[in-house]
Amino acid sequence: MPSAWGGPPAVALAVVGVLGIAVSFLARPDAARAAAAQVWSPFVLVTGLLLIGLVADDDGLFAAAGHLLGRTARSGWTLFIGATLMIALVTAVLNLDTSVAFLAPVLVYTARSRGGGEAPLLYGCLLLSNAGSLFLPGSNLTNLIVLGHLHLTGTAFLARMWAPALAALVVTAVVIAVFERRALRLAPEAPSEPTRPAFGLGAAAVVTATILVLALPAPALAVATVGVAAIGVRLLGRRDEPRHVLGVLGIPVLVGLFGVAVALGTLGRVWTGPATLLAHLDPSGTAGVAAVSSILVNNLPAASLLAAHAPPNPFALLIGLNLGPNLLVTGSLAWILWLRAARNAGASPSLASASRIGVVAVPLSMAAALAVLALTGVR
Repeated sequence: MPSAWGGPPAVALAVVGVLGIAVSFLARPDAARAAAAQVWSPFVLVTGLLLIGLVADDDGLFAAAGHLLGRTARSGWTLFIGATLMIALVTAVLNLDTSVAFLAPVLVYTARSRGGGEAPLLYGCLLLSNAGSLFLPGSNLTNLIVLGHLHLTGTAFLARMWAPALAALVVTAVVIAVFERRALRLAPEAPSEPTRPAFGLGAAAVVTATILVLALPAPALAVATVGVAAIGVRLLGRRDEPRHVLGVLGIPVLVGLFGVAVALGTLGRVWTGPATLLAHLDPSGTAGVAAVSSILVNNLPAASLLAAHAPPNPFALLIGLNLGPNLLVTGSLAWILWLRAARNAGASPSLASASRIGVVAVPLSMAAALAVLALTGVR
């Protein structure tokens, strides 16, 4: 995990981010302050969720879930369905970056322990994490940036988006299953040795964070406090090392992305082009622009730019920002985390293969989500 966040590229991104913040505050301090006020909370929240995910992983929760799935699934198809549900749950509660970073190796090991093909679970981890990031505000940083204008609680967000999110998840899963149908026809043996999780600090932190995200309109500081407290207990007990924790957090990457988001948020406040464009688009057009923007500049900076002013179709904008990244590696940070985590587990993921599935899954999942959004009357 630490290698996914470090190295020269991460340092370069941090430098670009710091320069972006400096230029923004020097050129347009009022707009820069407004942009920073909009994007700081998502970064604090994802920091807390990553820490909680680390503690849960160290307690063996993810590994135990993967082993239970491997033992109970009677076929490749039931294994894939179970993995889809697990990916959706972890993404919704602990963020898509946590999902791809911690579940990718678990799913690879699960597939291998059964002697079956790992491709359905490996590509499913990435594509379903992106697709499943529409359920709760903390599931994706883009949700918090775009909907910061509305100040919704997690429960209110879920009430509006559960149906479109479920439609996107199901369609994406079906597309993956069609592409990988040969691997799913296998009926491998169940693993023999059980993995027992420690239901303690990690589980308590996950439950507490879920309650906070659902109940509070601004849960970032509260969730971050839970994460810091949980990892603090582990550090004091010498069950983890500061270097490992910092590697998981990836401070250079977070600093860099925060700086780029502030810079583009500042640009969106002084340049009326994005707001004018969105004002003339229907929900489908809004989602399309968001999907293309996510590929061009990454979905997080795209969210900051496109939501600098309150967008007329915020939920359609989120559909494009969250599902569009399944097209190409430039779409979201989750791709890089997934790639590194899978390689660290000994897998050989193909970006081209993932994109081939995404090219089919993205338009279909976006169409399904937008259709359900229209049927439910959410705008």
